[in-house]
Amino acid sequence: MSGSMPLLADGPGLDTPLAWRGGQPLSRRRYLQDVAALAATLPAGGPVLAMTGDRYRFALALGAALVRGQAGLMPPNHTPDMVERLRGLFPGAYVLADGEAPGVDLPVVPLVESVGSVAGVGSRLRGNDEEAGEVPQIAGDHEAAQVLTSGSTGAPMPHGKRWDLLNVNLRAEAARLAEALGRADLQGVALVGTVPAHHMYGFESTVLLALLGGAAFAAERPFFPGDIVQVLASVPRPRVLVTTPFHLKTLVESGLALPPVDLTLCATAPLSPQLAARAEAALGGPLVEIYGCTEAGQVATRRTTDGPEWRTFDGLTLSGDGAQVVVRGGHVPVPTPLADVLEVLSPTRFRLLGRSNDLINVAGKRSSLAHLNYHLNSIAEVQDGVFWLPPDTGGEAVVRLVVLVVAPEVTRDALLAALRQRVDAAFLPRRVLRVESLPRDATGKLPATRLAALAESLLAAQAQGPGRAGG
Repeated sequence: MSGSMPLLADGPGLDTPLAWRGGQPLSRRRYLQDVAALAATLPAGGPVLAMTGDRYRFALALGAALVRGQAGLMPPNHTPDMVERLRGLFPGAYVLADGEAPGVDLPVVPLVESVGSVAGVGSRLRGNDEEAGEVPQIAGDHEAAQVLTSGSTGAPMPHGKRWDLLNVNLRAEAARLAEALGRADLQGVALVGTVPAHHMYGFESTVLLALLGGAAFAAERPFFPGDIVQVLASVPRPRVLVTTPFHLKTLVESGLALPPVDLTLCATAPLSPQLAARAEAALGGPLVEIYGCTEAGQVATRRTTDGPEWRTFDGLTLSGDGAQVVVRGGHVPVPTPLADVLEVLSPTRFRLLGRSNDLINVAGKRSSLAHLNYHLNSIAEVQDGVFWLPPDTGGEAVVRLVVLVVAPEVTRDALLAALRQRVDAAFLPRRVLRVESLPRDATGKLPATRLAALAESLLAAQAQGPGRAGG
């Protein structure tokens, strides 16, 4: 593709909301004013790491970076070791922060909403309707974002995302979600996300769905069920909840009265049909899962209660089968391998069997950790849980699985009995480690290094004597 594409999609008027904060609309016109003012303060270099919990300010940082010919930097987290890695990968990177300096070893620039907060600048822009109404054009081949993989299976790796291909991707997603809502488009739809804006899923399905898809997002990122309920109630219908299986399960089991949700969007891990059905009943609208990866972006959706088949986005086709599946077309111009095992039913339909790098072999039998985790978390009394396969050090004839589980109301024997009804006996865990919580990141994923460190520390403590870690 060539040419340029606007920062804001055509369609919604500039006085319509781009975002909601505390129930109050923030217009697209105001966004353009804020972008122009912030862009004038940015240094040369980039990419830009926006450190803010406010989704509007994240979108503001992205827009200002794009206007300056820079990119947004989107790591899976902001831990010191991650920031150190970013500094090595991107020597010109700097931070935009909306509060105190976050204590990272990168240059820090204040992230300020200029309209109404910096004397003179906002009013000057407001007084020039022509300037305020000009939508910046971004070169189609510009790498708008540097997205890093989650690190759930190894070291995070950067992937550049071109502005034109992001546009194609988001048009396909917007069309699919509008179809699920029974609407012609997403204008007037309010998005509430429990996922952070700097994660690829949150970036695409909240920030870009507003910039390029015509919707509006809540600036807040609620985490606890009470906060999710409050933010949902603060935005108008039709409203879409953009969440993860971890957050959704906590919400549905909270016992709170839930505001009606016209569509729930879920991603980052396979969702059990039982939880999907409970969520649809509790929230009053359909639930759609998105399948994708950092390398290829969004690939497919399914309504979980309709069955296990996924349908690719318009323009995308699959070839191959099993662990050797390639996606191409649409926003994936270069054939890209998928890191999962798929049963390809047609070029546009498939079943997801598990990740290719989490396939395990125990006593000559094969399964995937994703499949086992799915069944573990389908047990009603399990609040959260995960299987872990210790490294093979040669100390045992067969390396046996370990389960880490948040399930205070269920005994070890009852847990094993429930698993025995769901999985082959070869995959029953040797040890059950009880924990108060798992070290998930903000999207509900479990980075491999965090999980291994926790499991090893609990096993070491268990070896020294009985205690909380024991099953």
